[in-house]
Amino acid sequence: MPIQATEPSQEANFRTDLESDLALGMLRVVEAAAIAAAHTMGQGDRKLADQVATETMRKVMESVPMQGTIVIGEGERDEAPMLFIGEKVGGGRGPKVDIAVDPLEGTTLCAKAMPGAIATMAMADGGTLLHAA
Repeated sequence: MPIQATEPSQEANFRTDLESDLALGMLRVVEAAAIAAAHTMGQGDRKLADQVATETMRKVMESVPMQGTIVIGEGERDEAPMLFIGEKVGGGRGPKVDIAVDPLEGTTLCAKAMPGAIATMAMADGGTLLHAA
């Protein structure tokens, strides 16, 4: 009996679309943080660079269709007022996800206009990332 190709279910298509929307949303978030930090490059102020990257990352996250929880954050480590462990982020609809962030890894590199600074983020299904409190 020949094997017949089957069409993906609507549920599978929905999941793929949702994952694509989340991936593009996260790309926008990290890109915006990196661009914001780049505007401070070479000014010698690593705290300013980190602050603008963090504020921008937090603001852009609100446009992403997710119910996010920060599990590894910026707030405690750098005494930032946002992106702290347990903080809820996202547009309030969509899947529940855990998020690990570092809006600007290499603050001194950025402040001194040296190569190697990055904005980074990881995301997984809600309840699956190690809570780093």
